[in-house]
Amino acid sequence: MLLIVDALNKHRFGALLDQMYQLRARVFQDRMGWDVNVRHGREIDLFDGLDPAYVLTLNNSYEVTGCARLLQTTGPHMLSDVFHDILDGEPPLRSANLWESTRFCVDRKLLSGGQGTNTVSYTTSELMVGILEYAKSSGITDIITVIDPLMDRILHRSDNAPYDYVGKTADMGKVKALAALIDCSEERIQKVRNFAGITGNIFLPEEEVASALAITNDAVLDPTVAAYCRDQIDAATNERERAAAIALQNALAGVQTGRTRAFDA
Repeated sequence: MLLIVDALNKHRFGALLDQMYQLRARVFQDRMGWDVNVRHGREIDLFDGLDPAYVLTLNNSYEVTGCARLLQTTGPHMLSDVFHDILDGEPPLRSANLWESTRFCVDRKLLSGGQGTNTVSYTTSELMVGILEYAKSSGITDIITVIDPLMDRILHRSDNAPYDYVGKTADMGKVKALAALIDCSEERIQKVRNFAGITGNIFLPEEEVASALAITNDAVLDPTVAAYCRDQIDAATNERERAAAIALQNALAGVQTGRTRAFDA
């Protein structure tokens, strides 16, 4: 199931964003070898400070199993400000109805051995559908996305093939990258749903997730410690400070329950 986290509700789901940042570090730095900024095991860049919308896939324990980031193209975004080689001299496309999708990834380790809706392939398709449905409901007509050739093949196999490409294929760390254009049409959504066997509503109620996370935190942390952590999270002035405060909360929760967590230096 999916949850949308944006500027309006991110204060409620900081712990999920922290999981997302850690997942992105494992995928884009460790696995793909991209030149990304990772600190303390979390990949956060300047575009995370521009109030993007995040599409998160969650398992039954409300853990992040996949993510994608959506950002308007009318202002700074990755294709216009970072991936210059892909554009190959062409001007970036800018439109209020065209949004950029980046940082698409799923947690292969967490989903390893899963069945049904907890497999990598299903989660990947569900994330695609979530991006398209959220975009369509928000008045977005098209998505431009920076992908590698493997993801391009996955898009084609899942009946979600791009209708066009921008610029050229360029080297990006251990892999190559290209910019693809995808329309947010009902026809495309139904094709991906049919491919993966996805039916019904795939978005979780925000209150359900918030309540589940609150119950987990209250059960784990001493009330005084929990209040301190909430104060630190609320006092954060940017995404890096917020991520650090949430990391502290997670570390304290791990200590109090006897769990161990690995953090990069």
